[in-house]
Amino acid sequence: MTRRPWHRSLIKSGVRVFLGGSLAHVQDWFPGLNINRNANGGEVLYRGAKVASLAGMDRLSERSGEAIYIVGSGPSIRHCDLSGMEACSAILLNGAIRLAGEQIGEPLAVAIEDERFVWRHIDTMRAKIAPGSLCLFSVAVLRALCEVDRSYLEDKTIILIDDIRKPYGARRRSLDDLRKLQYVRLDAAGSAGFSLLPDHGVFVGGSVAVSALQFALYCAQRTIGFLGIDISNAREPRFYETAGDTAFSGIAQAEGRIVKHLAFARKMAAERGVSLVNYSPVSALLKYDFGYDDRFAVKPKA
Repeated sequence: MTRRPWHRSLIKSGVRVFLGGSLAHVQDWFPGLNINRNANGGEVLYRGAKVASLAGMDRLSERSGEAIYIVGSGPSIRHCDLSGMEACSAILLNGAIRLAGEQIGEPLAVAIEDERFVWRHIDTMRAKIAPGSLCLFSVAVLRALCEVDRSYLEDKTIILIDDIRKPYGARRRSLDDLRKLQYVRLDAAGSAGFSLLPDHGVFVGGSVAVSALQFALYCAQRTIGFLGIDISNAREPRFYETAGDTAFSGIAQAEGRIVKHLAFARKMAAERGVSLVNYSPVSALLKYDFGYDDRFAVKPKA
């Protein structure tokens, strides 16, 4: 495993000093990454050369069925039997890509938002994200992948995860700016939000699960399920880690922020007749009336 290189910390600090807080997120794409968007998606360029095409939301929605599952890498996954999951229905988050080709034959999509995952797990990404896979990648992830291996994106189908508060190529949006966007919904305090058009930007809320949910709800017909979105035991090793080799996770500290966005999204889902279902028996979602469905629990042998 490789940690994020030291020069990225220097770039992050330098950009904030020279451009200020409203443009500090320029560090996500500097240097070298350019994204040109159009009605059909767009293209990604790195150091002037095209490295990938961007797809529109129709590529995700046309693959989706009645149920979509957002699958994280929480420890509870060890106790799940995923054999009954519908084909091409799972959005695999970060380390959950290890399930692809095994417990989950072919996922609906994969979603990675934090560039630190790229630096630590590029070999796993090469092994587990198959050519042609639908990938929800953030701006910073795209840039990091180009730094590591600019050819990696050539055979992937990319949908951009763009932070609606800190959008690519523009200044940070204020709360008033967000309220003017017709496809945005905010809670009364403005602390949680939801994007009805995720390819125009999503609310980033402490976990890639928040972003993935906005994409899923755009496509979902009946049910969105959460597996391995534990949150409550984030200091324990992920299902693929061991006690002596565990990467830092900020999920525990971000619990309030994460759940606030998910609870707000539940209201948006209800308006569309879509149910949000928690399949983790230890999830922090239990404290917020999400309940628990044991459909994927490993059943004891008779």
